[in-house]
Amino acid sequence: MNMRLAASLLVAASFGLVRADAAPQAGSVDSHMAAAQKAAGTDFSGVLARLCVVPASGSDAQAAARNARGAAPRKEIVPDRATWYAEPQKVFDNLYWVGTKIHSSWAIKTSAGIILIDTLYNYAAEPEIVDGLKKLGLDPATIKYVIVSHGHGDHDEGAKLLQDRYGAHIIMGAPDWDSIIKANNMPGGVPKRDMVAADGEKLTLGDETVTIITTPGHTPGTLSMIFPVKDHGKTLVVAYSGGTAFNFPRDPAHFDIYINSQKKFAKAVAAAGATILLSNHSEFDQAYMKGRMLASRKPDEISPFVNGAEAVQRYFTVSSECAEAEKLRIKGS
Repeated sequence: MNMRLAASLLVAASFGLVRADAAPQAGSVDSHMAAAQKAAGTDFSGVLARLCVVPASGSDAQAAARNARGAAPRKEIVPDRATWYAEPQKVFDNLYWVGTKIHSSWAIKTSAGIILIDTLYNYAAEPEIVDGLKKLGLDPATIKYVIVSHGHGDHDEGAKLLQDRYGAHIIMGAPDWDSIIKANNMPGGVPKRDMVAADGEKLTLGDETVTIITTPGHTPGTLSMIFPVKDHGKTLVVAYSGGTAFNFPRDPAHFDIYINSQKKFAKAVAAAGATILLSNHSEFDQAYMKGRMLASRKPDEISPFVNGAEAVQRYFTVSSECAEAEKLRIKGS
């Protein structure tokens, strides 16, 4: 898949998804593709490649169907450490990245402990999250809440470790709690059902508040978030996209659910004035690469993680327009 994505990025950048001199019919696959390509620019080429250039394969669709039944098989496959391990990074005054080269986990430091977002695969949770926080001078025992964006292995498998070892509260969407408990086959173990997120819920710990927005689509229980961070003392707002790819049952109804969630979250993000787009995959927000750029950031320079309000909105235009295009393809097949 990585090779396919790299090739697709090259094709998209070199030739464009839609000819520049073409005038696609309004409401057509090409018109939605063109809108997505324009919105992506150079900021969100990974989103464009994954959603518009590389549609889900048959195996992805089959996996989505199993996920919908709560019966997706999980097996512990541990890749060579060199392919995924990454050093942790302090991204903002109160936000830390403790992810792998591929997947992200984020720690929000508050005056009363840590709120962690997403927990990686089981094999990465200890070296990246637990050891990573220690390297950054933070105590993993102070993790009070863990928000799991959705019930897929690359984001939820470290939850039980953090629950059992540190007594952290685990927060998930109700449908995804149901799914992982029904399947009962998670490497590292299934966490005990704990807190169920509600749409618009505000989770406050100490001096920080995270607003949770339910955004079903990627999974039925996907959660996205809005929260403030400090950059050299200046308050900025983050939009955290909880689920991006189309690995759900591939029918128009499910695409409509996804599209409606993207538009709903984009509206909430705009109202909050978010200027930073973060995700749980570096493929979509370039977190791993941007983290490495921080070492050369000068005091007067804007952080590479700051996208700007207009760019944040373009992220959701890309995801929505690619979904519209794929929905039309399905209807026409």
